[in-house]
Amino acid sequence: MLLAENFVSLFMESAPWLMLGLLVAGLMKAFVPTQLLASHLGGHGVGAIIKAALLGAPLPLCSCGVIPAALGLRRSGASKSATVSFLISTPETGVDSISISYALLGPYMAIARPIAAVVSAITAGLLVGKDPVDRGSKAPVQSSVSSENASCCAKKADVETAAPSCCASKTEPPKSLTFGEKLSDGVKFTFVDLIEDIAKWLLIGLLMAAVIKTWVPNEFLAQWGDGFLAFLVMAVIGVPMYICATASTPIAAGLLFSGVSPGAVLVFLLVGPATNIATMGMVKQELGMRALVAYLSGVVMVAFVAGYITNVLAHQFGLDFSGQAQHAQALVSEPLTVVTSLLLAVLMLKALWPKALFISRENPGA
Repeated sequence: MLLAENFVSLFMESAPWLMLGLLVAGLMKAFVPTQLLASHLGGHGVGAIIKAALLGAPLPLCSCGVIPAALGLRRSGASKSATVSFLISTPETGVDSISISYALLGPYMAIARPIAAVVSAITAGLLVGKDPVDRGSKAPVQSSVSSENASCCAKKADVETAAPSCCASKTEPPKSLTFGEKLSDGVKFTFVDLIEDIAKWLLIGLLMAAVIKTWVPNEFLAQWGDGFLAFLVMAVIGVPMYICATASTPIAAGLLFSGVSPGAVLVFLLVGPATNIATMGMVKQELGMRALVAYLSGVVMVAFVAGYITNVLAHQFGLDFSGQAQHAQALVSEPLTVVTSLLLAVLMLKALWPKALFISRENPGA
């Protein structure tokens, strides 16, 4: 019973801010031309690395969905360093994860998380260095591959094939959409595609947070302390895990309020979404072992530094993360919380129900 109460409480705390983040993500999808992103993210040099990190940070793509988008950039002429920068900043943060971070973890984490994500992306890109002269990027293809992949990259088939299977024919000129059509596409992306991508992992994250809050004693998690060992444990847990930035947030909240230091929690928030087996395999195959080492080094090193700074600031200024989160929740009225929670629940149920029916039909004797 207590588990259910904690789960519902976390869900309702998250819903208003998550819906706000999803709405912003839909507007970005509708009105920010993907061709514009491709033109800015292509190219070489430090400027391209920085632009890749900054432009990738707000995009609502998970660590799986970013792979084909990054492949499109690479094959449109982007350097290895800019591609790595985009691969890190995009899944580590986004408008949806920032909003839910504010709700569950407070303003400090909502600000520190995207800043650290951008810094880790730029650091990894710089570690990759320049492409060898005799091993330039692969033969570029039309930039439309990048832009189209960016809009349909959440499908696993595209991750495996890196082919524009869901893209329009290359021979057709891009269609000019009206304001209403753009808005409709943005709404569909937000409340159908994006919800479908994050629903399962968000539920898992909320359930794990509720389990931690219900049954894991504070003393058990607090014993790891706030030093290097705690950071190392969070990194070891986060590196192989497949979890998006949004779904990792409630888990982080459960860890934080059960005794794990805020710095160690920030390490988990940065490492978990940016690293998983699929992404690391793609980096090694497409960009080489040096890029993979730089990728992991940039993510882990900056996460540890950001975690250390966070713990120092928390101790120095007596930051109350629980109080910050409660203040954020107090900004939302109870009726709005109820309405957004019901709407989010309906959208998630609509996204998950067909999959559940399919599984039950495939295993009738289960």
